[in-house]
Amino acid sequence: MEGLIAHLAAGLGAGAAVLGASWGIGRMAAAAVDGTARQPQSTGDIRTTMIIAAGLIEGVALFAEVICIILAFK
Repeated sequence: MEGLIAHLAAGLGAGAAVLGASWGIGRMAAAAVDGTARQPQSTGDIRTTMIIAAGLIEGVALFAEVICIILAFK
């Protein structure tokens, strides 16, 4: 029974991490599009900052998923 609960908790945790990361990246992309629409001359700077931030968000989501997998098989 403990293994079942651990697998369920790991699945829910990984799902929450993915949902949080996708929500954050979506909000960031919306802000980048808004910023580009307001100041088209700064498109390159906005895009670079957005790509770096998206990579950091994805790294945190991947880390959370790895932790969930480790806890499931502990």
